[in-house]
Amino acid sequence: QLQLVESGGGLVQSGGSLRLSCAASGITLERYSIAWFRQAPGKEREGISCINGGDGSTDYIDSVKGRFSISRDNAKNTVYLQMNNLKPEDTGRYYCAVALSSYYCSGYVPYTYDYWGQGTQVTVSS
Repeated sequence: QLQLVESGGGLVQSGGSLRLSCAASGITLERYSIAWFRQAPGKEREGISCINGGDGSTDYIDSVKGRFSISRDNAKNTVYLQMNNLKPEDTGRYYCAVALSSYYCSGYVPYTYDYWGQGTQVTVSS
């Protein structure tokens, strides 16, 4: 059974760092594109970063470029999101998702991703 499990969220002060993990079972992550999304209260789910299958090329939205870094450990079948210099506007629930039909990152439309984790909460205090 395919399952994605996020972890690593928490409460951090502005300027702090967190590393989120997305551990997979029932699927080999390096064969697919994996994205991180976040959702703040009262807002739509927002895609923020993606990593290609295979070569691991990455993509970021402008608001997190230079602060967030997505990576993949094939041996652990886990994707990470290193988040540095966190800001209060980064607060939200963070989800990883896999697109089974796509090896390459092709945007952040939620319905194009087939499986999602349960999310992990990130709260950044000012």
